[in-house]
Amino acid sequence: MQIAQKLNKKEFQIALGKRIKELREIKKITQTELGYRCEIERSNMNRIEAGNTNPSGYLLYKIAQKLEIELSELLQFKPRVNKK
Repeated sequence: MQIAQKLNKKEFQIALGKRIKELREIKKITQTELGYRCEIERSNMNRIEAGNTNPSGYLLYKIAQKLEIELSELLQFKPRVNKK
């Protein structure tokens, strides 16, 4: 069993945004299109992907639906690497 990473709020938002962008690009969907499918503005999708906002649980559910993935897959972040 893998132990969950300890992320502060900003780190979580950034990791989540990167994950959404990664999955969106794999599906070859623009921010505008995903925003439209989720009934939000492209600018809001941009803020989510940039880690500048904390989307609601329901919006995450909608994003996962529109990307045709399970919500759990959306939350599978890659381990971060600390450089010292």
